[in-house]
Amino acid sequence: MGKPLNQYFVATGAWFLAYGMQTVIFAWLVTMVLDETPDKVGLAQMAYLLPGTLFILIGGSIADQYGGRKIALIGQTLAALVAAGLALSMTLSALTYEKFLLFAICMGCAQAILTPARDGLLPLVAEGKIQQRVAQVSLIQFGVQMVGIMIASLADALGAVIMLSIQSVILSLGALAYQLLNVRLVKSNRTQPGFLQQIFSSVYEGFISVRNSRAMRAIVFQNVAMGICFMGSYIVTIPLLIREVYQGSSTEMSIVNAANSLGLFLTIMILLRFGEIVRQGRALLLAQGLGALVLTAASMDLSFYLLTSTLFVWGMCGGIAMTMARTIMQEHSPEDQRSRMMAFYAFSFMGAGPLGALVTGYLVTWVGPSSALAIASLTMLLVVILVRIRSNLWQLER
Repeated sequence: MGKPLNQYFVATGAWFLAYGMQTVIFAWLVTMVLDETPDKVGLAQMAYLLPGTLFILIGGSIADQYGGRKIALIGQTLAALVAAGLALSMTLSALTYEKFLLFAICMGCAQAILTPARDGLLPLVAEGKIQQRVAQVSLIQFGVQMVGIMIASLADALGAVIMLSIQSVILSLGALAYQLLNVRLVKSNRTQPGFLQQIFSSVYEGFISVRNSRAMRAIVFQNVAMGICFMGSYIVTIPLLIREVYQGSSTEMSIVNAANSLGLFLTIMILLRFGEIVRQGRALLLAQGLGALVLTAASMDLSFYLLTSTLFVWGMCGGIAMTMARTIMQEHSPEDQRSRMMAFYAFSFMGAGPLGALVTGYLVTWVGPSSALAIASLTMLLVVILVRIRSNLWQLER
């Protein structure tokens, strides 16, 4: 592997190691430390995800205009400073819900800046092997996320300040890797006289490209449903299920998160071992449909270990679905619009996340976590059936 590819893997790995910690620490702080109600848990997750809705398309356009490496460096550095800032604040005074919301918004902004820039850099270091590199990045993502989740399982023993400090150091190492990364600069050829006009024109151009591609349009649509149904369930319903049904703590949250990531990790290892999938759209739809059925089973008052096993299988389905969706977007993207195309990819998933977090938070309040999980997963199954009937994903070949 070339040096730029290794540096890219290091930078990406640092982000997802910190993100693995974040998935547990964030839910642990709001559900266990602050002991907030389900609607406030949903609101906090919405505050974290909302910047993705507002800024990720702009982030992709800026990355296409000024270079993905520079923008990724800024985003990762900002995330490191935010984690360090909350750690310092908690050292000086007690954690409050308002302070936590500010942390969530700032971390969400950093992620919105970083995500499309990082994804747009991948083809520049892929050496012509897009699906293989997507699978390798996904392998790194979920492998190091498991490590981050296991580190976060020590939150009860070590405390939030130490956890956040570790997270900040990891993010800083990733920022250093971006600083050292040497890739050719691919910029959009179209320019406008004013900065804002240039950015909004760039976003609109990206929208037209997605709209005119049947494959990318279908990916974006199913991503919206996945953000509402699956992400809302993962970040709101499942932590509340652990707290209210299983009387768990950060340890139990880490176990189910690690099981889910392990499923993703093993699936991607299998993909790398047995080669590329030709019918990518068909694999995506089958994985999403099976994942919806598996998540429905998780709502049926299982024992904790059966729940963990179910979420492991759900993760295996997600490993196929996410790899295929990202590969389709990468392979259908114009070269000078890759950051914008991946911004639309992330926007359709992360942008729907705030709505999913808010809806599932209230849904848990109204019908309880088990019923909320069943409603969300069955809704996703209906969407998969609709996409199968109305799109060309089933026939799509590499």
